[in-house]
Amino acid sequence: MDNDNDARIKVLVADDHPVFRYGMVALLGADPTLAVVGEAATGEQVVQLAEQLQPDVIVMDLNMPQLSGIEATRRILAQAPHIGVLVVTMSDDAESLFAAMRAGARGYVLKGADGAETLRAIHGVARGEAIFSPKVAERLIAYFAGPHGPDVPAAVFPELTERERQVLDLLAAGYANAAIAERLVLSPKTVRNNVSNIFSKLQVADRAEAIIRAREAGLGRAPGDQRA
Repeated sequence: MDNDNDARIKVLVADDHPVFRYGMVALLGADPTLAVVGEAATGEQVVQLAEQLQPDVIVMDLNMPQLSGIEATRRILAQAPHIGVLVVTMSDDAESLFAAMRAGARGYVLKGADGAETLRAIHGVARGEAIFSPKVAERLIAYFAGPHGPDVPAAVFPELTERERQVLDLLAAGYANAAIAERLVLSPKTVRNNVSNIFSKLQVADRAEAIIRAREAGLGRAPGDQRA
């Protein structure tokens, strides 16, 4: 990197789509306070380049080959916690958002955001701020403002994950899958997967049998107004 770039914010762009990387590099190149120091097309590559280049900010996609953006973020920050990771992705679901935050990402912006918003996010992450695009911020507010899952003791069905116990509790309370998805801020597909896992782990044949087992264990007392 040239000496003229030493005062600039060093940015590493990680995305498996070359067209997106090209557009992002062009956007960043128009900002004289930023310097693109590298590009990565896979999760493994961004981990390696982060160690070599020590950027200030990584623009990170979530869905990449070899290693997901979540796992890449986790590995990078375990070795270099000073690097700011800004997730730029198509995924606007709460699961992806919270997984990124747990991995240590400082910001979460959706692809399709205008250039000015993306640049503001990069500068904010470089300053150590937590940055979210408006749609993501709305989802966060909705999650924390409303009920998002009963607290089910781990001693009840310990073979289940915490999320699966929450889903089972709502099943036993009479919630349909769509209502469970809304209450837990999950995608319908994730709820279906959780229900399938519950059936398998509890070795029950269907929803009715799972509900009976859950109610026998004292679950299913969650109040709600969106019943099956």
